[in-house]
Amino acid sequence: MAVNPNSNIIAITGGKGGVGKSVFAANLAFAFMESRQPVLLVDLDAQSCGDQNVILGMREVRTMSDLAGYTGAISQSNLAQVISIHPKNLGYVAAVRRPDEQLNVQVDLAMKQLEALSNFFAYIIVDIGVNLGALQLSVVERSTAVLMVTVPEVLTLNQTLRQRNELLIAGVPSDMIQYVLNKVSSAGLPPDKVEEIFKKRLIGVIPQDDATATGSLQRSSPFMLTNSQSPIARAHSDVFRKLSGGVLQQLKSLARPQQLKYKKEIATESSATGNSRFKGNNKPLDARTSLKLTVHAELIKAMDLKKGITDTQGDPKKEEELRRTTTTKISQILDKEASGIGREERSQILKEVLDEALGLGPLEVLLDDPQVTEIMVNGFNKIYVEKNGVIQDSKMSFTSNHQLRRVIERIVEPLGRQINESNPYVDARLKDGSRVNAVIEPLSIDGPAVTIRKFSKKPVTVETYVKTFNAATANMMDFLRICVENHLNIIISGGTGSGKTTLLNTMSGFIPSNERIVTIEDAAELQLKQDHVVRLETRPAGREGSGLVSIRDLVRNSLRMRPDRIVVGECRDGAALDMLSAMNTGHDGSMTTIHANNPREAVARLETLCLMAGMELPARAIRENIAGAVDLIVQISRLSDGSRKIIDITEVQNLQDDKIILQPVFVYKEEGIDKNRKVVGKFQATGLIPKFIEGLQKRGIDIPRTIFSNEGISNVAAAAQPSGGQQPAPAAAVKKTGTR
Repeated sequence: MAVNPNSNIIAITGGKGGVGKSVFAANLAFAFMESRQPVLLVDLDAQSCGDQNVILGMREVRTMSDLAGYTGAISQSNLAQVISIHPKNLGYVAAVRRPDEQLNVQVDLAMKQLEALSNFFAYIIVDIGVNLGALQLSVVERSTAVLMVTVPEVLTLNQTLRQRNELLIAGVPSDMIQYVLNKVSSAGLPPDKVEEIFKKRLIGVIPQDDATATGSLQRSSPFMLTNSQSPIARAHSDVFRKLSGGVLQQLKSLARPQQLKYKKEIATESSATGNSRFKGNNKPLDARTSLKLTVHAELIKAMDLKKGITDTQGDPKKEEELRRTTTTKISQILDKEASGIGREERSQILKEVLDEALGLGPLEVLLDDPQVTEIMVNGFNKIYVEKNGVIQDSKMSFTSNHQLRRVIERIVEPLGRQINESNPYVDARLKDGSRVNAVIEPLSIDGPAVTIRKFSKKPVTVETYVKTFNAATANMMDFLRICVENHLNIIISGGTGSGKTTLLNTMSGFIPSNERIVTIEDAAELQLKQDHVVRLETRPAGREGSGLVSIRDLVRNSLRMRPDRIVVGECRDGAALDMLSAMNTGHDGSMTTIHANNPREAVARLETLCLMAGMELPARAIRENIAGAVDLIVQISRLSDGSRKIIDITEVQNLQDDKIILQPVFVYKEEGIDKNRKVVGKFQATGLIPKFIEGLQKRGIDIPRTIFSNEGISNVAAAAQPSGGQQPAPAAAVKKTGTR
């Protein structure tokens, strides 16, 4: 079976998350409904948390797993039994039903059913996400066009180019790839500059319209249905008209990619290493690597390392004995296999083999380098690092994908986690607190991929944050100190890699030492210095699919642990509703992080996450909950030169006309880029005084108003203490003043 020639599959992807890809895909599907022909929307985002279900407002959905498992023949009469039907007649196939599920389906079965559905739908819009595995690339093979959604920001455009290049290398014709520029405003790069970067005309330019987009999410109804005459909706209709008006017909004539390169036959694995590489990328091994492979193979035979004798159960004496025994055995093998090499080279090979056999291989050196802040492994022979905000090739490598896979298993097994074909990605942490994400085949096409966000061995102090990082001013940090000490609820917002966790660690140091703190994380990386801290960590499901303990479970349980503060590493699902409820019911002074690009988006993101809790709360009730619970949003960003800065500190005020009022207190204004490509800008106080300040002062906490002036004093922490040296005002004193 093949795709019906009268049908068009349109794949939607992007260079990174957070560009509005899912919202675009849903609204584009409704734009295609203007053709009065049947349209199907399919969610195949590998990282889907059910966002499309929320965007469409559909609760009872059929997933691709359901569809792939359907054994009967699909016909017009039974379509409603195998797919979901939106009230406006859009066909829909979900990735998952709930955020705690994973998209897990056999590629051949999924493609067979997608081809069958092409007989009943003129247009099939497929959200393939940004992590392209075998399933997603199989959709690309069958697509008429691939739409890449991006935003007018330099780093995102670079990531889009990277994704585009990977598709081209895989064998996708360049004409097949079209670009959609989303969230266009006067603040970002103009569309003509983006076209110069891509060297191609944009198929769509979508204006930034936060009010319309946020409103549609709150109502769980795409704006193509609720506000079809808005500029943002008309822009989606324009994309539909361009595609259906001739572009799709032209792309149909392109030579289709019969088999993308990732699917070509894999070369026979080396029996010694289990290392698999693709034909055409099979470089001859140099003598040094060949020697290391031989030593590895002989070491496994001699010590039977595969049977787990490396598990010392954390006993230092056993670890030292194992290391001494393994070193001796490697030395004996080198004497036999490479007696002629020099002493220095021999010593280096011995260390590298020992590190890969018992440690983390070349990662050991990179983890010890204080200048390295992030490590990115793209297969065994490509290791990149971030130094001073710049990504560069480390010039280091593992011996093989097999050795890299063993290192990953060595990281996750002590934490009770597993990584295998049925669970091919995992979050974990190292002993020093560094955060690890690993993805293996078949999701990671070129071999295992590992990303390590290093934990700083030297705690980041306020002085470091202000003087060394230049990430904020002393006044800003003193203001945050006052807010934390006096039990204000704070959300730290930012993109991936923007420094949210580092800032959360720094701000947690402001919590008085006599309070009981409960921290909740997916992978524990917060390092609070107070004595009275309980650290909780989620647990994935076991081999039988049971035993899952989520962030939401831990937030609920923490309420029974008599916490003064609850600190959640990251809110990204229905746990947001439980967190807000805790903030509103006596657990003031709590903190968490969230992925968003600005304070307004952070509020919208919170609303979306609350909807994912599945409690069917009205939008106004959710907004009232947010306005009543959250006092402050601290926005941090990674700028184009790699530096991280607090770009906005915003007070969350009350709810007016169904809209949460936000008041910026401090902002960072970019002024340009100097000759060294460094961002030039300055921090500014807006001059606006937060409403809660009056309540604090009524409790005897003297806060000089000059802190909110650009000519204010640089250090007011000592002055901002209650008179008489008493403890900071309790949360109730701040919350019950009626100033909010």
